[in-house]
Amino acid sequence: MTGAERQARYRQRQTGNRPTLPPRRLQSTRASSRPQRWRAAVAELVALRAEYEAWLEAPPEALREGATGDALQAIVDLDLDEISAIEPPRGFGRD
Repeated sequence: MTGAERQARYRQRQTGNRPTLPPRRLQSTRASSRPQRWRAAVAELVALRAEYEAWLEAPPEALREGATGDALQAIVDLDLDEISAIEPPRGFGRD
């Protein structure tokens, strides 16, 4: 028996003993562009603002007048329309 045949038999035996694992997802090696990251950040802010607005409406009136209520009201009062309208530059040579 040659070395290659022994190695093939060894590998065949070893694959039978291995637990099956789900295939790994390959992550993209390319990072998101700045405009994509900007749009994602603005979308996250808008979503958080909606959550805080729902949180502000949930507690009784007595609890809305404390420090938590004031902070929630300040977040809800933020005008995110101007921020979401901004389109950042694409970069050198891509304008």
